[in-house]
Amino acid sequence: MRRKLVAGNWKMNGSAESIRGLLQGIREGAPAVAAVELAVFPPFVYLGLVEQQLSGTAVAWGTQNLSEHASGAYTGEIAGPMLQDFHCQYVIVGHSERRTFYGESDQIVARKFAAARKLGIKPILCVGETLEEREKGVTEAVVERQLKAVLDSEGVGAFTDAVIAYEPVWAIGTGKTATSAQAQEVHAFIRRQLAALDSAVAAQTRILYGGSMKAANAGELLAMPDIDGGLIGGASLEAKEFLAIAKAGC
Repeated sequence: MRRKLVAGNWKMNGSAESIRGLLQGIREGAPAVAAVELAVFPPFVYLGLVEQQLSGTAVAWGTQNLSEHASGAYTGEIAGPMLQDFHCQYVIVGHSERRTFYGESDQIVARKFAAARKLGIKPILCVGETLEEREKGVTEAVVERQLKAVLDSEGVGAFTDAVIAYEPVWAIGTGKTATSAQAQEVHAFIRRQLAALDSAVAAQTRILYGGSMKAANAGELLAMPDIDGGLIGGASLEAKEFLAIAKAGC
């Protein structure tokens, strides 16, 4: 039985004051949704604050990105070993905003995935298609290509300690959401790609939905057999909403 994971990607939002309040709300509400794993992903500069506020709780934390390099002259980058200093359990790699705005290729994403695993940090690999790609009917081809870059580099066994997030790019921050049937279709496709290589790995790998999940639609989405949680954007900035999504997965 795969334990559901509800992960809050705060993106470039928050202040020390607002984050303290958000974390207090999550800490207080977490015991009521203990059947679901919770994780938060703050901007880098607030990692110390998050670690301080969440240490000793059941809530995990991680970061939204990392460098493929362990150290060196890479101004503005954050290396994996630095994340270890803050006891990060997870890191998001290949988010559509990184791919689109910062030109991260499938190969770069695969190297970041490998860098995280090497340090014992679980990567959450994001895959998904744009609206144009969906309308062209190439959703599965796009997702297969993005997934294959990691499989070719790291092998299917790498997913024994990794997570996949399917994020239809056309549903991120737009208010649009894939129907539960549309989301399930792609989640099932991803699991079949893994199962073709190793059925046991496929059965245990958690696949999250990352397209504008909120309390109002979480129940329907999380009831799908291959949807194992959510990678939550804006809705994760409000403790009540974030916890309501988790409650739907209990």
